[in-house]
Amino acid sequence: MTTQDTTTQPTTTPATPTDSPTPPAVGTARYAPEHTPRLAWAELAPDVYKAMVRLDAAARRGVDPTLLELVKIRASQLNHCAFCLDMHTKDALAAGESVERIVQLGAWEESRHFYTEREIAAIELTEAVTVITDGFVPDEVYERAARQFEEADLVQLIASITMINAWNRFAVTCRMVPGHYRPGGHK
Repeated sequence: MTTQDTTTQPTTTPATPTDSPTPPAVGTARYAPEHTPRLAWAELAPDVYKAMVRLDAAARRGVDPTLLELVKIRASQLNHCAFCLDMHTKDALAAGESVERIVQLGAWEESRHFYTEREIAAIELTEAVTVITDGFVPDEVYERAARQFEEADLVQLIASITMINAWNRFAVTCRMVPGHYRPGGHK
């Protein structure tokens, strides 16, 4: 758990070309070229972006920051959002989360012993809300989450899950470029 105040931090910002990923060492394989973003959506729709930032701040109020990063990473994995995966794994590491728990998140069902029951309930709920096209959020998933979270906390968690899914959709659609984010860079 971090002591950092995250109540005013938005979830994403456009990539900046100043912080390139570390290039490979001389004599090693070359990386594929970096793709170009489609749109600088935050600049083109600043009112939408600012509203998203405010909604994100309201959604995460009271949600444990470590749990929140796990939720953001899992939703971003499911949505194949490389930009948000880059951001939230870096933020999680900077907040003290272990590499092991971040790596195992993609296979959490087989590595449940890395997580608390509360975290498992949140991750399970994240999957159900994120992959809503598979049907409704199953009653058993919701009930497990409801046993772990007070109603007000559960609403905040659902709002946070909804927000990362919205951020993922902007980032994936606009092809935001991963690799340039620095922890705390979205303040």
